[in-house]
Amino acid sequence: MLTLPPAVRVFLAVEPVDMRGSFDALAGRVRSLGLDPSDGHLYLFLSRRGHLAKCLYFDRSGWVVWQKRLVRGSFQRPAVGPGTTRLSLDAASLAALLDGIDLRAPRRKWYRGGERTA
Repeated sequence: MLTLPPAVRVFLAVEPVDMRGSFDALAGRVRSLGLDPSDGHLYLFLSRRGHLAKCLYFDRSGWVVWQKRLVRGSFQRPAVGPGTTRLSLDAASLAALLDGIDLRAPRRKWYRGGERTA
C-alpha cells in the first residue's frame, strides 16, 4: 500500500515513453509536459507495450526512480480526451494502476445476504 503525503500529487504521462532512459530523460519528459520535475511530486510513465512503469520524483537530495514490470498482463492507461498529455491521479488510483487494475472499467463486487453479485 502506498502512503503519500497530502501535498504530493501524482501525474501520469498519457503518451508511452522509451524506458531505456533514466533520470535525465524522464526529467526532460516531465519538463516537456510543462511541469517542474524537482517540485516533489510523483511522475509516472508507462512503456509502449504497457508492461513496464517508471515513477520519477525528487526528494530534495536527489532523483529517485522506481520501476515495476508486470509478469503477466499490462498496465492500463485511463481513458483520456484528445489532446490530453497528462493526468493527475490520486493515491488510490495510482495503487490500482500499479496493481494492474483497469481504471477505465473498475468493478465493485456487492454482497447481499451472503450472496455475491456483480
